[in-house]
Amino acid sequence: MTKIHALSAHPTDAEVDTWWAVQLAAHATDAAALPGLPAPARVEAAGRLQVPPSRGRLVRWAAGDGDGQAALLLFTEEGNTHTAFLDELTVRPDARRRGVGSALWQQVRRELLDQGRTSVATVADLGGPGQAFAESLGFESVLSMGWYVRELGEDGPVAAPATPGYELHVWPGLVPDAWAPATALAHGAMEDAPSGDSDETFQPWTAQRVHSAQQLVLDRGGEITLAAAVTPAGEVAAYTVLVLPDPEGPRALQYDTVVVPAHRGHGLGRAVKLRMEEYAAGRYPGLRRIGTTVADDNTAMLRVNASVGYRRERGAGLFQLKL
Repeated sequence: MTKIHALSAHPTDAEVDTWWAVQLAAHATDAAALPGLPAPARVEAAGRLQVPPSRGRLVRWAAGDGDGQAALLLFTEEGNTHTAFLDELTVRPDARRRGVGSALWQQVRRELLDQGRTSVATVADLGGPGQAFAESLGFESVLSMGWYVRELGEDGPVAAPATPGYELHVWPGLVPDAWAPATALAHGAMEDAPSGDSDETFQPWTAQRVHSAQQLVLDRGGEITLAAAVTPAGEVAAYTVLVLPDPEGPRALQYDTVVVPAHRGHGLGRAVKLRMEEYAAGRYPGLRRIGTTVADDNTAMLRVNASVGYRRERGAGLFQLKL
């Protein structure tokens, strides 16, 4: 019988090493079926384990002596306390098909029910073991998406185009206090982004929430930068976010790219992405690849990404289970 134990709120370095080792072992096997799957970095594993999230409470469990692990994010923000996100359920390859994953899932499910949650979601790569396991538990796809990558070549970045009527700014770290309210207001444009049949509801952002989300990346050992197109009136018309989970690593993630509806049709999405690449090329000479997810029916963002050189690498999906 697989023994499951909860990790404390402050895992030790030894526990981090064990957690990361499971991720590395899984990656070594799963990457064969999922080309391009990035290897996990220790700084990222440590940050996610040792620094609490800003949107909820993270509960972690380990199985046996490093056989597997699970992490569940219980949202605490108003409007989403009915649901949760399964952040990870990983089983070391040589421990698979021995009931480890099922034992971890039963622990997760008990926690969900104890906390009164009526649904849980997770993201899984299509064609990988995560999708197969999720579907075996009854999870259903509620949003189809893809991983897209931008390879940064040796010729240097493409210059950002001129943006008449707008200035392009780059803000590493926390957005300046003076611009945080306008950034939060611009984030509201994400409400019309495809979300499928997800139970998670969109919550309005505030300046404080902008800073909290950015500070979390920094506290977890990463770096975050926002490139924005702003108006003379002080509006943030568009922005994009670049995150390096491991600042010394070769990859980055592009988080939200937002263009406020009133400012669409001016090429601002493409402009802020290219301005970000210009900045990143100078700031992170070891950066080789940027990855991002885009919903399959987000045709506008797919066009923008294609115009700056992103290519689809693998499919993914948001999977959800009603309890």
